[in-house]
Amino acid sequence: MEECEIIDLYELHYSDLSSLSSSSTKVDSIMEALGSNGPGLLAVTGIPNVSNLRSYLLPLARNLSLLDRQTRNRILKEHNLGSDVSLKNPHRSVSSFAMQLTYSKTHSEENEKDEPRCHGNGFENLGSVFQELGFCMMEVGLCLARICDKAIGGNELEQSLLESLAAKGRLIHYHSQLDAILIQELDNSKRKNKKGVKIKNNIKPLEGSCLNSVACDDVVRSDLWQQWHYDYGIFTVLTAPLFLSPSYSESSTIQDSCGCVEWPSPTGHTNLQIYDPNKKKVVMVRAPPESFIVQVGESADIISKGKLRSTLHSVYRPFKFENLSRETFVVFLQPAWTKTFSISDYPLGKSAFDGVDGQCLAVDDEFDDEEQQSGQDNNQMSLEIQKIVPPLSSRLKDGMTFADFSRETTKQYYGGNGLQSNR
Repeated sequence: MEECEIIDLYELHYSDLSSLSSSSTKVDSIMEALGSNGPGLLAVTGIPNVSNLRSYLLPLARNLSLLDRQTRNRILKEHNLGSDVSLKNPHRSVSSFAMQLTYSKTHSEENEKDEPRCHGNGFENLGSVFQELGFCMMEVGLCLARICDKAIGGNELEQSLLESLAAKGRLIHYHSQLDAILIQELDNSKRKNKKGVKIKNNIKPLEGSCLNSVACDDVVRSDLWQQWHYDYGIFTVLTAPLFLSPSYSESSTIQDSCGCVEWPSPTGHTNLQIYDPNKKKVVMVRAPPESFIVQVGESADIISKGKLRSTLHSVYRPFKFENLSRETFVVFLQPAWTKTFSISDYPLGKSAFDGVDGQCLAVDDEFDDEEQQSGQDNNQMSLEIQKIVPPLSSRLKDGMTFADFSRETTKQYYGGNGLQSNR
């Protein structure tokens, strides 16, 4: 998969995004990137103070993930954070820390303060930096919704965001092989301590091997950190990821190997991959390291009557760099729970409406062996994604509220009653 096609996102400078006098050329370019013929994503560059905020906050995702449960719960409570995943599960491949962010406090108000001094690895500024970066992302989403409304006509996207009153921010850590081992060892230590058993912490990480096959199942044996899905809100705004690699010596034990250093992306891209329904193939996404990536969700697709295209995506885990972890910060912008969807004039023939187009690519006899193999691989990938992603037509009915749509979507992806955490 490392040889997959890489696309560079259209880059929109923050000064152009925040200006009400955006040129028609830029509006056209934005719609081209987010519309039915584009990838459904773009990158926003030049955001003030993002480098400082990002470099402080993103490494804390891993630090929080590797804490003992009691300490982590105390820190999360102090900063009004919760979690969207079961942090009690030592075999998890992703750790997520969440907070509700309200539109009552804007990024502009935050900018009137001195820039936060984000130095060191402490958690003192966790909550405040989480909120500041989140407010900045919300502002970017609102500005982009306003521009899209201008191109589409009306103001339904922006109004839908404002009526929701809040967005959800998530600080996400994608575990490396070493993280899986550390978390499993921490869990084993806790259980053994309860039984009064003395613990020996002298296992060393071995390059290219998995010391605990159970702990590493989700991380090592799958080529995905996150499975294929659509986001079902309006926009998802996320930082370009930060990659961390362990810094340990040959004599280090696992417990001494918690320190990590930032790495440039070893694959040359973000490890975010999308399925392009026009090309019927998977492509990797590349974006500037200090940028925000803005991604279209299914609600924007529906509200815009198909003029914006929701992005089918997953997060790829590179096997060759199994001790590499991935950190990112995401804000999900969604309509109010009471928002009612009308699909009476939605273009039902769009592939985005019913997931991946079920018609496989034909492999022409005149293609050479390499092209035929590539076509067959794309066909196989299409079929595999179809099995995973529930079609939109099975989750959305005319007159359904966003709350009902959210519940049905979560239910079909994950089972259960479809209810989500409000933290």
